[in-house]
Amino acid sequence: MSMNSDNLENMNEIDECCSSESERKSHHSDKVKNNLVTRLNRIEGQIRGIKGLIEKDTYCDDVITQISATQSALNSVGRILLEGHMKTCVLEKIQEGDTEILDEVMVTIQKLMKK
Repeated sequence: MSMNSDNLENMNEIDECCSSESERKSHHSDKVKNNLVTRLNRIEGQIRGIKGLIEKDTYCDDVITQISATQSALNSVGRILLEGHMKTCVLEKIQEGDTEILDEVMVTIQKLMKK
């Protein structure tokens, strides 16, 4: 799946990521943070909806369709965060000569791709 223009526009709003050596922390702009929180709130609602469907004995295929949509939405949040991480933290570490960051990125990508 490709990133839509809203996602790409929001990525330009990321200020910095993974600051000091003693504390690993990301710093996203308010616009990006609000976008991610909005997406996560929507996902939270989808999860509650799925729970309700199960409680109402909704047809399994319909529940599975909703689960798939929720997984897709969560994957989108992961892609946004990964792209920001690559464009800030990872790039910065590589420019500093720290190529060990690539091993960390590969583990992260493998986690995102597990299905």
